Amino acid sequence: MIPRYSRPEMAALWSPETRYRIWFEIEAHAADAMAQLGVIPKEAAAEIWARGKDAEFDADRIDEIERTTKHDVIAFLTHVSEIVGPEARFLHQGMTSSDVLDTCLAVQLSRAADTLIDDVDMVLAAIRRRAIEHKMTPTVGRSHGIHAEPTTFGLKLAGYYAEFQRAKERLAMARFEVATCAISGAVGTFANVDPRVEAYVAEKMGLVVEPVSTQVIPRDRHAAYFCALAVVASSVERLATEIRHLQRTEVLEAEEPFDPGQKGSSAMPHKRNPVLTENLTGLARLVRSAVVPALENVALWHERDISHSSVERGIGPDATVHLDFALRRLASLIERLNIYPENMRKNLDRLGGLVFSQRVMLELTQKGVSREDAYAAVQRNAMKVWRGEGMFMDFLKADPEVRPHLTDGELETLFDLAYHTKHVDTIFARVFGVNP
Repeated sequence: MIPRYSRPEMAALWSPETRYRIWFEIEAHAADAMAQLGVIPKEAAAEIWARGKDAEFDADRIDEIERTTKHDVIAFLTHVSEIVGPEARFLHQGMTSSDVLDTCLAVQLSRAADTLIDDVDMVLAAIRRRAIEHKMTPTVGRSHGIHAEPTTFGLKLAGYYAEFQRAKERLAMARFEVATCAISGAVGTFANVDPRVEAYVAEKMGLVVEPVSTQVIPRDRHAAYFCALAVVASSVERLATEIRHLQRTEVLEAEEPFDPGQKGSSAMPHKRNPVLTENLTGLARLVRSAVVPALENVALWHERDISHSSVERGIGPDATVHLDFALRRLASLIERLNIYPENMRKNLDRLGGLVFSQRVMLELTQKGVSREDAYAAVQRNAMKVWRGEGMFMDFLKADPEVRPHLTDGELETLFDLAYHTKHVDTIFARVFGVNP
């Protein structure tokens, strides 16, 4: 992660200071539980908390010790002993490094998920407001990038709202699945640490116990977590890509905000580029890049190895920090998005009524014309419009195969926009509730 794409709140979660604070809390809570079970003196547990509760753990000092020990948890415990004193010998009784590392990672990923869920709520609020604002703003729907049939801009946004509702649910499930605690000792047998210690630490750290930890928490949980983040990132990219297309000069139906003093190009003063949504597209790629390593982390040797460790030290901060930044940027972008209904209407009329071709074809079938013949008649006249020879309705009114079945008045009725928006309320009620 780099500061350019990091919010301080999320970045702080992955700082050495936060990590060491969580490590201490895990160790100290475990000491409390052991003291209650009579494994260590209660006075020792109290002294550990008294001296360590408000201590500032020195990351540089821990690094210095690790250069000798070549082991980060041992280096940390050595530093804690410098702060706590002789009672520190009662720390880590029966525990193994993974008990601390995996439980800490679960805490960090859970807290990160909480922040990401808050971020999605901001995106949802922004989309909802703009969707309701443009509930009945007509625009052209496109398939394959080509004009298809009329829709509304509000309906476009309603689809994204529903998608980010699913994103919120995915993040909640990912949080639930990853929030487990392991204090089970070497190879996970609890031989030297009572299972009640694990249960106590889990409760204190806001986690649940891992049913079977083979010294490590199974990495299928983490794989599911990063896959969930990747799907949310892809939803971010889908909306960003839509805005990028709508901002193209030839379209210009919606546009990123362009602030006073902002510059679009170092060479061309006229440029207003979709840099925010292009940035979101790139960040989504970064988040998705965590998926394959996370999946490959699932298959560890026997009860454990540490091939996953170096991966998670990178993808944990990077994926959560980048997605957090992207969601906040997206929420702000949607809130301030410039929307141009007049250009939407201009583009909707651009093809001289071709967007109503299906309704004409269907009406011909209702009048007794075979679907094949109706399709051929409508397409024949549509192709003239594509070649720039005139207006669709004019060609239909003059077509000898259409006139016997449809009067001029009936044809004109078929070109009514309201026909395509008659169920907008129904869809909005499904997405936002009744009368949003």
